[in-house]
Amino acid sequence: MKIETAKKIRAVGIFLFTLYLILLIYFLFFAESYGRVSVQREYRYNLELFKEIQRFWDYREELGWSAVYNLWGNIVAFMPFGCILPVIWKKTRGFFRIFFLTFGFSLAVETIQLISKVGIFDVDDLVLNTLGGIIGYFVFAVCNYIRRRVYG
Repeated sequence: MKIETAKKIRAVGIFLFTLYLILLIYFLFFAESYGRVSVQREYRYNLELFKEIQRFWDYREELGWSAVYNLWGNIVAFMPFGCILPVIWKKTRGFFRIFFLTFGFSLAVETIQLISKVGIFDVDDLVLNTLGGIIGYFVFAVCNYIRRRVYG
């Protein structure tokens, strides 16, 4: 790939990643439609692995789309993290690098939610968010493989 093309792709990637982070922060901490503007009186957290995932699965009929939205929303929300980050920062290209970066970023988000009492610290979210980052990385890896095969 020509250096000019690579620079343009990286610039677009930086723009998209910045936009993604702004939107993610907005929806996680400030969106009224997600109940993020009201600060809770007590700390809310779930430290039991798969508890909320199981609850959403068990009550999927009663909860309807909100169960699907919660589970898949966490995965989809972190896919751009795993997909765009390797485009703009070559050192992040690797399964374990993306795994730990996504987990660390998700842990930071969950910790801020706990400390600020906006949202809930949930270990299930850590699992789902990290899974989203990994899926995003696999999308990047497949696209990168195809690009190399087609364009040399």
